[in-house]
Amino acid sequence: MVLLEWGAVEVRGVGDGRRVYWTFPPRTKTIRCGTVERAKVYAKTAIARRRNHRYELLAGKIAIRRRTAERSAEFEQALATILYVDIVRSTEKAARLGDSRWTQVMNHYYAAVRRELKALHGKEVMTTGDGLLATFGTPAAGVRCATVIREAVRTLGLEIRVGLHAGEYKVSGAEVFGLAFHIGARVCAKARAGEVLVSSAVKDLMLQSGIRFKDHGVHQLKGVPERWRLYRVEH
Repeated sequence: MVLLEWGAVEVRGVGDGRRVYWTFPPRTKTIRCGTVERAKVYAKTAIARRRNHRYELLAGKIAIRRRTAERSAEFEQALATILYVDIVRSTEKAARLGDSRWTQVMNHYYAAVRRELKALHGKEVMTTGDGLLATFGTPAAGVRCATVIREAVRTLGLEIRVGLHAGEYKVSGAEVFGLAFHIGARVCAKARAGEVLVSSAVKDLMLQSGIRFKDHGVHQLKGVPERWRLYRVEH
């Protein structure tokens, strides 16, 4: 198994005085690639799919830079429906298909996802190796996009899980952060193959939508202080 760790960084100084800090706590993922070489190919392919990002391999320990009150004040508040998409058993499929074929499948996958995002006015925030994070102005658009994406990628032999949450977060330029994103990711992690799960925050905003939901119980989401009631989209 290989642990990948990635995220936005700040670089201060040059030469021997160069210091690198995580802008926010980094994202991590454990992948089962069998060999280090497969892990490198996986990481290289994931980086190639990310748009408008610059990546650099960093060695050594990276500290998390503490924000000053002045820097924190630069962030603006935003409200949106947050969608997380994740491919089920992606590592197993990649191993079975081989690197070349899997890269082709992933290119078609992201093309399909981005096509539906554009059609329903979603905004891509970032990709996560085999998944994607996006925001929507309305919960109905987010739920509709999730169900359409689910059907579209099945033609590629893929099953996805989707989680949606509605909440506030902070924005500064291209940077976004906040607990709402963590909740969305944890909701997605609770979904099984082919399921679209939403938090109670999303369902409560859709009482007149005509979309049917089934109670999925109350869950403790990893790293989130409160328990959340989740619902499965039925249509």
